Amino acid sequence: MGLMMRGLLVDGIVLSMKRTTLHIVGGDSRSRAEQARIAFALGHHAEVYSEFEELLDRPPTDGIIIAADDGETAMTGSLIRKFGEHGIWLPVVVASDEPRIDRAVAAIKAGAIDYLTLPLEMGSFVRRLAGIIAESREYAERRRREVSARHAIGMLSRREREVLELLSAGRSNREIGTFLDISPRTVEIHRGNMMTKLAAGHIADAIRLWLDAQFELPSVLPANANDDVKIDQAVVAGRIRAKRTTARALREAHRQRQ
Repeated sequence: MGLMMRGLLVDGIVLSMKRTTLHIVGGDSRSRAEQARIAFALGHHAEVYSEFEELLDRPPTDGIIIAADDGETAMTGSLIRKFGEHGIWLPVVVASDEPRIDRAVAAIKAGAIDYLTLPLEMGSFVRRLAGIIAESREYAERRRREVSARHAIGMLSRREREVLELLSAGRSNREIGTFLDISPRTVEIHRGNMMTKLAAGHIADAIRLWLDAQFELPSVLPANANDDVKIDQAVVAGRIRAKRTTARALREAHRQRQ
C-alpha cells in the first residue's frame, strides 16, 4: 500500500505504519476536509469524493475507503459488490457523526471492515488505521473467497443449498432428512449433486465454501457498554462466532468421513 512511515509519535507512543491513500466519500464538505486534514497530518494521502457515484466513476485500485454513513446501508453493500465485480478488493470503513448500533451492525454485515465515529480523534484513529492497514491483505483475500463462494453456491438448487447449509451447521444426514422431511437416501443424492457442482473433493471443502460465503454477526450485544464499545464488540464477536462455527462444522465433516 505504499512506503513505510517510521517514528510516528502519538500520545507518547511511537507507531509505524505504511503510507496509504484514504478515499473519503460522502458526508458534508467540512467533514471530508477535516478527515483529509488528519490523513495528511499522519503522513498519508487523501482523495475526496462528494458522492458514491463519483467514486465508482473512477474507482481506485489501492488504499482504504472511508464512507459516510448516510443511513443507506444498501449503498455501502452496493459499493462493495460493484468493486468486487471489477476485481477491486479495497477495505471499506464506514464513519458517522451520529453512530447507532443498528447502523454499525448493518454496515459490518454489508461488508465494511470497521465503523468509526466522527469527528476523528487523532490518537484513536491512528491506532484503528494501523489495524485496518494490517488487516487489509487478509480482507482482500476474504472478499475474493466470498465472491467466488457465493457464485458457486448460486449454481445449486434450493434443496442442495438447504442440505449444504445444514451440513455446515454440523447436522448428520439423518438429522437433515428429519428436518427437511426427506429420506436419508434422498439427502445422499442431493449431497452428491451438490458436491459435484461445487467440485468439492470432500464435504469439508463444501462446508468451507459455505462459510466463506457468509457474514455472521452476533444477535445480542452487551447492554452495559457504551456505543463505541458495543460497536467494537459486535465486530469481534462476529469473527469469534464465525471461527467457532467453522470448527464445529469441520469436526462433524471429519467424523462423517471416519
